Amino acid sequence: MPSHAESSLEAGLVALKQGNYPTAIAHLEPVANSQKDGKTGLQAQVGLVMAYARSGQVPKAIAVCNNLIVSPNPQVQEWAERALEHLKKHQQRKKTSSKNSATGFVAFDNAHKPDAAPVNTASPQQTKNSGVKATNNAGTTSTLPASSIKNTNVDTMMGGNYIGSLHRPQPKLFTIYWRHAGRAKVWQPLHKLNLIPLKLLATGTFFALFWVMREMLKLVMGLINQILVKLPYLEPWQLLYRDPTVVVMAVLVIALALSPWLLDRLLTNFYGQQELPKEQLNNRSREAIRVLQRSCQQKGWPFPKLRILPMAAPIALTYGNLARNARIVISQGLLDQLADDEIAVIYATQLGHIIHKDFMVMSLILLVSVIVHRIYQSISEWGNSISSAFGRWPARVLASLTYGVWCLLTGIALWLSKLRLYYSDRAASEITGNPNALTRALLKIAIGVAGDISQKEQTSWQLESLNLVAPVSYQQSISLGSLAGQVPFTSLLMWDNFNPHRHWFTINNSHPLIGDRIQRLSKIARHWHLEPELHLINEQSLRPKKHPFFLQIAPWLGIPFGFLFAGLIWLVWQIAFALKILNLKWIYEDWSFVSGCLLIGFSIGMVIRMNSFFPDIQPQALQTDDRLPSLLANPSAIPIDSINVCLAGKLLGRPGISNSLAQDLILQTNTGLVKLHHIPWLGQSINPQDFIGRQITVTGWFRRGATPWIDIQTMQTQNGQTVNSAHPIWSTVIAVAAQAWGAFIFLRG
Repeated sequence: MPSHAESSLEAGLVALKQGNYPTAIAHLEPVANSQKDGKTGLQAQVGLVMAYARSGQVPKAIAVCNNLIVSPNPQVQEWAERALEHLKKHQQRKKTSSKNSATGFVAFDNAHKPDAAPVNTASPQQTKNSGVKATNNAGTTSTLPASSIKNTNVDTMMGGNYIGSLHRPQPKLFTIYWRHAGRAKVWQPLHKLNLIPLKLLATGTFFALFWVMREMLKLVMGLINQILVKLPYLEPWQLLYRDPTVVVMAVLVIALALSPWLLDRLLTNFYGQQELPKEQLNNRSREAIRVLQRSCQQKGWPFPKLRILPMAAPIALTYGNLARNARIVISQGLLDQLADDEIAVIYATQLGHIIHKDFMVMSLILLVSVIVHRIYQSISEWGNSISSAFGRWPARVLASLTYGVWCLLTGIALWLSKLRLYYSDRAASEITGNPNALTRALLKIAIGVAGDISQKEQTSWQLESLNLVAPVSYQQSISLGSLAGQVPFTSLLMWDNFNPHRHWFTINNSHPLIGDRIQRLSKIARHWHLEPELHLINEQSLRPKKHPFFLQIAPWLGIPFGFLFAGLIWLVWQIAFALKILNLKWIYEDWSFVSGCLLIGFSIGMVIRMNSFFPDIQPQALQTDDRLPSLLANPSAIPIDSINVCLAGKLLGRPGISNSLAQDLILQTNTGLVKLHHIPWLGQSINPQDFIGRQITVTGWFRRGATPWIDIQTMQTQNGQTVNSAHPIWSTVIAVAAQAWGAFIFLRG
């Protein structure tokens, strides 16, 4: 095989996997023309069919299929015939759909909508002649003839034995087969839920938002007056010395009352939101319209206002303050990648938020956080436009501070965001009688989000800013969605279901574990005597490994031990003073030394954990990217089980100032995506952001938590440029600083 053809073929297949169809076509067309009858040419032509079809160039895909039909290879002929049949059917459906579009709204592209009979996994004979609904790991859903798919990788789809071997491992496209388990025809309502915890949490979230905003405002007012005092000829503003409590509460109440219309304006101007006519939704999911109409009639509500976002990533959200002015928003990607019943059940989850009224507080949180995130985005874009590196520093600092404020505001609603999804999943199951469709929808959303990140090569502004109200978080979609098809969902979700400490690692997460949600949906399905979509093993959690977990939380355990130590110290000094052995009561009579003991306890815990958390990386023990699926599928792993890894791939993330805190670093390997954590060290002239879009090798510690990640030790490019991450160093610095500060407080009294 000529080397240039080989490299072009490989580059084209990589682009095809990533969903970058124009690039794939640019690489594959020359190979297909120059190597038409060889193995390389056959691979390139089959790849072109897939790239043309997925990019909407169906006539070109049909033309290439006509060439493949006359191929001397019988497997390629069979594949081409079935693909041609599918493409012609799709072309006819698209023409029909175009004729039926009666409004000015842009018609939806049906290129990725499944329309064939679902696969039945009971026996191969039952699926031999039927179509298979399948979702590829780029996030799009397609239908291919079942008999043409002998395996789940692109080698077989492109002609089995006629895929030549390459010098380097080539990325593969994987096809996911859905069981399409049934739905209830008649079902009994589930037992009545206790909504008090949800309502109390929503109320607490509102007052937490009020308190945080009031304290931030007081801090800003105090800083302004301090600056004015120190400047000559200026006097502080007496207005800024007043208590802002009433003002903040009034602003929040007014914002809550106006949130539907304010969010309309924000999402329209900055996210391209449009109205979604009922006729257009009815063309894509008739059941969704029926679900909305039936539920609103039962509740006595007006039909909710429907909106759509022009986003490729699947997402859905609801905002408003009353049922009569609620807006249900979905993305174009959700319509493209979900089936009729799955779209309907996602709409039902949004109705659940309206029924439980949790969407009121979440709308207020969304309103405030979207404004702050938009400011952060504007500062980042302005800073990136500055040519001078020194001139970017003010923008870098300001953007990082704004991002920190955004994280603080969204962090207020983390617990409410998690709890409300359990309630909405249950409500959607009751409304539709179809918990299995919701299981498929959640997994397809994760796949679609991972595909969007892979295609855009970064986490988009929209995904990040709307993450709090999305059905599935983008963080938990990164690895799960990108590995779908290579590893069974039952294996990928084992950690979510069986790890005994899993809930401790979701404290700072905005969404509950997907496996936990699917396990609950499976219980509902069994309650209604339905076969669940996923056969998650119904057994007790694994036996807890207490020693590693205690080691994991050693710094936090050090705090209560520090408090006990402070009590012991106080008791000893009191006894010594009473017996006139030692008179140091004047130091410890005000209890201020307790905070010093807490810091010392935290520091000791950090030191105890450090060696296990950052063990020496042994070259012979390094795990490579082909081991990534097994690392994710280990149900007993926790972050303290530091696994040495050396992974090669492409670095994804937002460039420039928008990534100053290294918050959006993702490694795209041949296997899947994995989150990266980087902590800079002083004096480094190169940042990880400089490597975005380039092939790199990452060495570090893999950690399995609610969101899997790698703590970077080194990051190296192909030309030898290296960035070191200072995780162990900063841990040592924090431990020493806490120890010194605590000792100072302890001795000072």
